[in-house]
Amino acid sequence: MSNIKRKADSYMKWKKADVAQYLEAKEYIDTILIPLIPYQMTGDTELEKNAFQNELTSVLANELEKELTGRIMLTPTYNYVKAADREEEVNRIHSWIEEIQQQPFPHIFLLTLDSSWKKHEQALDGTLLWLPGMKSGDLHSAEMHRFIRDQVEQVSELIRSYW
Repeated sequence: MSNIKRKADSYMKWKKADVAQYLEAKEYIDTILIPLIPYQMTGDTELEKNAFQNELTSVLANELEKELTGRIMLTPTYNYVKAADREEEVNRIHSWIEEIQQQPFPHIFLLTLDSSWKKHEQALDGTLLWLPGMKSGDLHSAEMHRFIRDQVEQVSELIRSYW
């Protein structure tokens, strides 16, 4: 067990080496995290905000994956057009989740800063983790590092409550 457990303690992302480790240690890794990130090119004022949300969501997902190493795998980012029909997007997400459920992942979490997903939370085949994030800022500032650390601690505690 020690070799397998040690391998499960490394980061689990959607990369060849990580998937190989997952296959050896899948009995320990029971949680999937899917980052939901909007994409929109219309409206100059939205471009910077959306790019910042993309970066912040990615940082939060990576930090959560580090915090919960050995139990969680981070999927590729689910990108969607912000103005797209949410019901269609829910159906697309369901196809992702159906694929994920081919492996033994009893815990599926969807991470987003986009509040529009809250209206469709009940229709999702996973647990929505909506974080009211900042609309802009400096990801390298001390204030942002504190914000990210606080969010990661709170969300990690929430995810652990499902185990």
